[in-house]
Amino acid sequence: MRFAEEFVEFAEAASPRLRRTAFLLCGDWHTAEDLVQTALTRVFLAWRKIRRQDAVYAYATRTLMNCYLADRRLKRPVEVLTDQLPDTAAAGSAPETRLVVLAALAKLPPRARAVVVLRYWADLSIEEVAATLDCSPGNVTSQSARALSKLRVSLATALSETGSPLGDR
Repeated sequence: MRFAEEFVEFAEAASPRLRRTAFLLCGDWHTAEDLVQTALTRVFLAWRKIRRQDAVYAYATRTLMNCYLADRRLKRPVEVLTDQLPDTAAAGSAPETRLVVLAALAKLPPRARAVVVLRYWADLSIEEVAATLDCSPGNVTSQSARALSKLRVSLATALSETGSPLGDR
């Protein structure tokens, strides 16, 4: 029974961080929860092999990335998520910066989004991101540079359209 207790302790400790990472990847809390549950199920199935290693959280993060990328390959988006309602709203204040950033992040391809989230949100090194995504460090560097360039353009456009004061920074 110790086996199950160890996993439950790990899952309780790792779930909030995994959920935040999953949300940044997919942009939807419900989908993020599903991704975390799928990843934790896979981690549980491999628990006997990995629980003695020091890198249990890294294994869980890698599993989460694999679940996200597999989900994106299998499912093409049916709905188009936007940060605007279809009806015209009364004149109000500019959207919050967080929504603008999430919308810009959502425009990135899944792999580029994974690189940005792991590199700048999870604060992993280039080598750790490369190991997590099973690619070369050079690939991580080039994808990161391209993704950041796209984000800069997207954010500059969005912030100039909304007239946000952050456009001046």
